[in-house]
Amino acid sequence: MKLEFIKREKLKEKPIDESNLGFGRIFTDHMLLMKRSREKGWFYAAIEPYGDLVLSPAALVLHYAQEVFEGLKAYRSPDGRFLLFRPWDNVKRMTLSAERMSMRAFDADFLLNSLYELIKIEKEWIPKAPGTSLYIRPAYIGIDPYVGIASAEDYYLYIILSPVGAYYAKGLAPVDIYIETEYARSVRGGTGNHKTGANYAISLKASELAHENGFSQVLWLDGRENRYIEEVGSMNIFFKIAGELITPSLGGTILSGITRDSIITLAKDMGVKVAERPISIDELYDAYKKGSLEEAFGSGTACVVSPVGKLVWGGREIIPGDGGMGELTKKFYDTLTGIQLGIIEDKFGWVKEIE
Repeated sequence: MKLEFIKREKLKEKPIDESNLGFGRIFTDHMLLMKRSREKGWFYAAIEPYGDLVLSPAALVLHYAQEVFEGLKAYRSPDGRFLLFRPWDNVKRMTLSAERMSMRAFDADFLLNSLYELIKIEKEWIPKAPGTSLYIRPAYIGIDPYVGIASAEDYYLYIILSPVGAYYAKGLAPVDIYIETEYARSVRGGTGNHKTGANYAISLKASELAHENGFSQVLWLDGRENRYIEEVGSMNIFFKIAGELITPSLGGTILSGITRDSIITLAKDMGVKVAERPISIDELYDAYKKGSLEEAFGSGTACVVSPVGKLVWGGREIIPGDGGMGELTKKFYDTLTGIQLGIIEDKFGWVKEIE
């Protein structure tokens, strides 16, 4: 395929107040759209004006949720450069998610290079204010007009862009998390380790109940024994216990977060002892009671690093450290965002500059 560029006739006005961007509600002038059909294979790829998609009411994605997506960010450095953070890993993960959802393969290199071209065109949408970025949302959906359970042959693969502020309204303030004990998010052999919309739809009921009770997020336990810690709704989770950084091992039910992997790499580089292993809620509670639970934080593309101030498990409170942002948590946040913004040396080869 050849990538076309269809320029929008009248460009939108960019947000003037970058301190009030919110998250995921403002979209740029253009989007990337790729199309596949049973007869032609992949036959269309264009950067075109942002707009609605044309779908049949019978489109498979609407009835059987055959879709996957990704999330990554572009940043504007203080010296005016435009930077992406590990975009090739997002594309790689998307190919694995698509394979798990029985979707037809796409050219990962073509998609990645098309993303670079899209950012080149829309780079002036990357906000300048501290804590802001351009959120990038690739999505891949099956669109066959067929009400029957089958793998799609017709697809849209598209990327939309949104200038955003902090994911949480309180920014880096520690968040309160409810530990879910009734509902389950995923089980081994399912799709918990892939980015597909059904995983998130499953979590909505518990999240709504948690929000009604003043919690920012839900921490999920395993779906089999309802005992082992897995992940938060939009984040992987880390605990610092007696000087050791612990995060649940992946095991097929937890998303292999790119920020998670970056934190683990940074920790080892800093000389911090790291363990990827099962950790039960009982072990976490015991660590809190003994005073050895020193810090807790979530990690993800949207939030980068989010300190945890309190977890509530069956009416029992678990407060890491003094309930504020821990020293190591802050160090990870400062280091990771420093690399993403190009103000700290990128010795891991994570950053891609868009010229």
